Amino acid sequence: MIKSKENLGIIFGALAFFIFATSDVLQKYATINHTIFQIIFFRYLFLLIVSFTESKRKNNKNFYKTKNIKLQLTRSLISVIETVFFVSSFKYLSLATVHSVASLAPVFVVILSMLILKEKIEKTLWAIIFFGFIGVIIILRPGFDIFDIKSLLPLGAGFFFGLYQVITKKVSEHDSDETSLFFTSIFGLIIISGLAIYFWHPLTFISFLILPLIGVMMTLAHYSLIIALARAPASKIQPFHFTLIFWAIIFGYIFYGDVPDLPTFIGALIIACSGIFVIKNQTKFS
Repeated sequence: MIKSKENLGIIFGALAFFIFATSDVLQKYATINHTIFQIIFFRYLFLLIVSFTESKRKNNKNFYKTKNIKLQLTRSLISVIETVFFVSSFKYLSLATVHSVASLAPVFVVILSMLILKEKIEKTLWAIIFFGFIGVIIILRPGFDIFDIKSLLPLGAGFFFGLYQVITKKVSEHDSDETSLFFTSIFGLIIISGLAIYFWHPLTFISFLILPLIGVMMTLAHYSLIIALARAPASKIQPFHFTLIFWAIIFGYIFYGDVPDLPTFIGALIIACSGIFVIKNQTKFS
């Protein structure tokens, strides 16, 4: 029974990252005629709906109460910055490049946990961390003509996502998951609403289809991940995060004709290997 439950969790975990990858195809397309703030607005709007639904499912009537409002606000602000970096990446870079570089997030989690949470890092992990950054250098190739400053966007996304996870770990000592989800979505929606209005682009018929669809798909992805983590250990779910690189390469080729070059393939493989090793040895950050 336990094994069956765990297998179901793994299936939902793989499904979650597949939906994330599929929604990224739509987000990249949406950046053509919409500002990134309009796209992010719908993401947070539907995430807020998820927070209400999940709180009701768990019968948590005090989900809107936090014991550390400053830390929740900081966490929400970091979430907004990470999302802006990530969605902006889709506007300028291929899906494969974005997900390959951003997959360095688990490595950032280890470094930031040492600096912020004062946790010790095993010597072996330092070699793996260095190995992961080599993968990024191979993909971005600084100093070569192919290098573009916009290539740093997914690196920034990976850094802030790592920081977001570390602060989430700190917040979890006092607040429930539903509380953190609520504050992330409500603060994110408040912050991004002003920017979305200021940088608003006229909506078309396709806008009313694609923007809500992005919100729905992100909601389904988050729900699937919640179901997965409730049934299987995080250490067995998080490695599926790196399937995003696989789907990004396939979807990038099918929908945008992007074919990653050999250095990108090599760099992505190095980052994925280093990330999986870090996850396996630091499961508490998953």
